[in-house]
Amino acid sequence: MKKNESSLTSLIAAFARAYHSKFDTPKIFDDFIAKDLITEKEFANIRENMIQGIQFFNKDITKKYQDHPDEIIKWVTQVQLSPTPLSRAAYCENVLLNEISLGAKQYVILGAGLDTFCFRHPKLEQSIEIFEVDYLATQEFKKQRLSYAEYPIPKHLHFVSMDFTKDFTVQPLVEAGFKPNKKTFYSFLGVSYYLTKEENSNLVNQLFTEVPSGSSIVFDYADDNLFKEKGRSNRVQNMVQMASASGEPMKSCFTYNEIEKMLENAGLLIYEYLSPDTINNEFFQERSDYLSAFETIHYIHAVKK
Repeated sequence: MKKNESSLTSLIAAFARAYHSKFDTPKIFDDFIAKDLITEKEFANIRENMIQGIQFFNKDITKKYQDHPDEIIKWVTQVQLSPTPLSRAAYCENVLLNEISLGAKQYVILGAGLDTFCFRHPKLEQSIEIFEVDYLATQEFKKQRLSYAEYPIPKHLHFVSMDFTKDFTVQPLVEAGFKPNKKTFYSFLGVSYYLTKEENSNLVNQLFTEVPSGSSIVFDYADDNLFKEKGRSNRVQNMVQMASASGEPMKSCFTYNEIEKMLENAGLLIYEYLSPDTINNEFFQERSDYLSAFETIHYIHAVKK
């Protein structure tokens, strides 16, 4: 990401969640606040850009629905944009709510973007401290949007500015009020592929050095077919190309054994692993629309021994 620019991918992900909340049935993940963090003009511009760019995604759909822009944006959103942001958020929050019931006191959102968990679950204010970690520009952008939408920032929400590509440490978290001795849950969604393998490994090691046993993390990662697999309607290839064009190129992919070894080195055990097929069965079964799990993307819940 370019210096002082808010993340374009975070805005597109918020658009996908907002579109799903407004138009799709049944809901995989209902982020009913996402729309409030995107201006009407931005929503319209993203929609129009996706419609105008349909030839990049699928020339057959261009011909089939050339006079039906609503069907084109539905196709682009449901096939290309929404599947991973929706299903990984649904999975992560299911795990998180269970972890809170099991005693987690801190929730650290790495690469938070325009996350809305804090505002969708106001009743948890007394139960958990939330730390949103992202680039400074992205966080300033989000604060502006929260102010514009008249969402006051609650006391249990803390913003921590950080660049994951630099030498990662937990010190900025500690300075924001993070307590290393408290049971913690981390989410690390939509970020691992933008870091090198070494950066991913260092980050996980640093996160779990001091937190107590039972602390855990949910993250998604791309498998070793990321740069070879085209996917349904070339959507995997499109994802890689769009990331590069936006200035946020994808850098890493892993075999399961590599992920297992990285976590083991950090003192973690894999508690649950979801393959693309498992994700499809759990979140996309019996739908009549275009939504289906993304090829090459896997989910992990790992727990400190």
